[in-house]
Amino acid sequence: MDKIVNAVAKNLDLSQNRPIKELIYEALRKTVILGDIPAGVRINEKYFSEMMNISRTPIRYALKRLADEDLVIRKPGIGVIVKGISVKDAYEIYAIRKELDALATRQAMRLMTTAEFEQLNQLLLETRRLNEAGDVTAVLQKFSEFNQFIYDKSQMYRLKSIVVELQEYLVYFRDICIRSTDRCDLALAEHWLIYRGMLNQDINQINLITHEHLNHSLDFIVKEMRHRHLE
Repeated sequence: MDKIVNAVAKNLDLSQNRPIKELIYEALRKTVILGDIPAGVRINEKYFSEMMNISRTPIRYALKRLADEDLVIRKPGIGVIVKGISVKDAYEIYAIRKELDALATRQAMRLMTTAEFEQLNQLLLETRRLNEAGDVTAVLQKFSEFNQFIYDKSQMYRLKSIVVELQEYLVYFRDICIRSTDRCDLALAEHWLIYRGMLNQDINQINLITHEHLNHSLDFIVKEMRHRHLE
């Protein structure tokens, strides 16, 4: 159990000027999703409170949030049991994302102005510059900005909220995979292809590249999950 507490503590950033209950929730969430608290393990609220020298109130709040997300399960007479994210969940999430991302991209393509296409072009040029400089953290941020740009220009705000929620489950794995492989180069090349498909109003290319792009991302994520034994 001490190993698990240490894993949560490693993900807890108390330097942020935010409510402790939110910081505890985010640290527990990340630890559960990455499998550092294995599925089936019971989380003892009192023990965590004592070991981390934090009151039970923010821990109780965090566990309720995780239960609402179905990342943990409350079992009467037993307590809170970790469920986590599995490879099966990853496949389901990406199956949904492929359809929604392709839809958002097609819609953005139809609505974007010439000036907005130029904005997207400049974003990709800046991403290329950062990638060539080896600034992976900045590249990750630009990848997120690329996706957000398309969701915003699609003007499909319900779709955006669904996709953002889905992304949050696997974002930790995405960051690990991009930092540890040549995924950055491939992802950037795919973003350029998506952009050109939008510029050329080529629906078939948009559908094909969007699906391929997300399939490649899923492959890297599943590989990392299996490495962590998150079947």
